[in-house]
Amino acid sequence: MEQKNELSNHIELFEDRIIRTAWDEETEEWYFSIVDVVGVLTEQPDQRHSAKYWSVLKTRLKKEGSELTTNCSQLKMRSADGKKYKTDVATIEQLLRLIQSIPSRKAEPFKLWLAQVGRERIEETIDPEQSIDRALETYLKKGYSEEWVHQRLLAIRIRNELTEEWQNRGVKKGKEFAILTDEITQAWSGMTTRQYKKLKGLRKENLRDNMSDTELVLTMLSEASTRDISKKEQPEGFEESRDVAKRGGRVAGVARQALEAETGESVITEKNATQLNMLVTDMLETVAKIQPADG
Repeated sequence: MEQKNELSNHIELFEDRIIRTAWDEETEEWYFSIVDVVGVLTEQPDQRHSAKYWSVLKTRLKKEGSELTTNCSQLKMRSADGKKYKTDVATIEQLLRLIQSIPSRKAEPFKLWLAQVGRERIEETIDPEQSIDRALETYLKKGYSEEWVHQRLLAIRIRNELTEEWQNRGVKKGKEFAILTDEITQAWSGMTTRQYKKLKGLRKENLRDNMSDTELVLTMLSEASTRDISKKEQPEGFEESRDVAKRGGRVAGVARQALEAETGESVITEKNATQLNMLVTDMLETVAKIQPADG
C-alpha cells in the first residue's frame, strides 16, 4: 500500500465510537480509518476485533480480484495507547465501495442509498432537467432562500457555458480548468480559489455555496465576462485563454472596487453558509435515516 505523509489528523464520534480522519490540504481530500468505520458498521466490541474483521475482509476482496486493498493508503494515526501507528485509510469513494462488501445491518442503509443515487444519476442522464429540480430541492432543504437558489442555478448555467467555451478553445478539463478558474477568481477577488476557501474556513464544501449574494453576483460577472470575451476573440489553446480569463476577472474586479468605494465595506466576507460536520459523520447520519424494508 502507498505510504502517505502524515497529514492533519482529527477524531470524530459516531454513536460514541471514534472515527479517525485526516485531511490532505493539497488534494482537498478526506481520509478515514477503515478499521474504525468497519468497527462501527459491523458493531465490533473493540479495535482489536475491528482490525481482525478488516483483515479477513481484505483477504476475501483480494481473492475476488478487487483493487480496493491495493489502492488504499496508509497514514500514521493515534491509537488507544496514545502512540501513532500506520493505519489503512480510504477516501470517500473507496469507503463507499468498501461498504458494499460488508454484510451488516448497519451497512444496508448505505447500500440502499447508493442504489438510490445510482438510479437518480441514470434518470438525470436521460432527462437532465431532473438534476436541476433535485439541485433546487437540495438547496431549499439546506435552508437557502428561493431568491438565492435561483441566483445560484443561474451561476451554474453561466459556469457551464464558460467551460463549454473553454473546451471549444482547446482547454483541457481538470488542471487547466482549475488554473483558469484561479486566474478569474484572483483577478476579481485578489485570492486564488484555495485562499478564498481558507478565508471562509471551508474544505470540501463548495465555495460558491458559501458566498453572499454580492460575492456570487461578482463571480457570475467575472465568468460571463470571460465567456463573452472568449467568444469575441476566439483564443487558441490554454495560454491565450489564460489571458482572457485574467481580463474577464478584472471586469468584476473593477465592479467590486467601485462598490467598495461607495459602501466603505469589503465585498469579500469570511462568513460561510454553515460550519458543516465532518463529512463522514454527516454521511453516516444521513444514511442511517434510510431504513431497509422488512423482510
